[in-house]
Amino acid sequence: MEKIPILRMGNLLLVTIQVDLYDRLAETLESDLVQMIKKTGARGVLIDISAVSIIDSFMGRIIGNIATMSKILDAETVVVGMQPAVAITLVELGLPLNGVLTALNVEKGMELLKKKIAEEEPEEEEDHGDTE
Repeated sequence: MEKIPILRMGNLLLVTIQVDLYDRLAETLESDLVQMIKKTGARGVLIDISAVSIIDSFMGRIIGNIATMSKILDAETVVVGMQPAVAITLVELGLPLNGVLTALNVEKGMELLKKKIAEEEPEEEEDHGDTE
């Protein structure tokens, strides 16, 4: 069975979709990705869809589901490389992917992920020590 590779880069996971996803492959990706977040403790997921030329409502929901599940597991999701036709289709289908961060390319997506993760890190409390 065909699978989409999920690469670990430190505390981030990178998914590059090089084929048009059919339903079973999309569901497998969703499941594999959630398992990988849990297994690795990843704080961010970057999904590159620059090679995806068409998308339907099912695929839009899968991307939204991945972002929601990732957030529940304490990981941010950024989708990069969206073709204009894909963006238009998502909006026309009424799937604006609320809560899904987007960026134009992988480089900008990585910057955005790192910034979001840094914003969510609890600030280290200064230890002034007890002086008596």
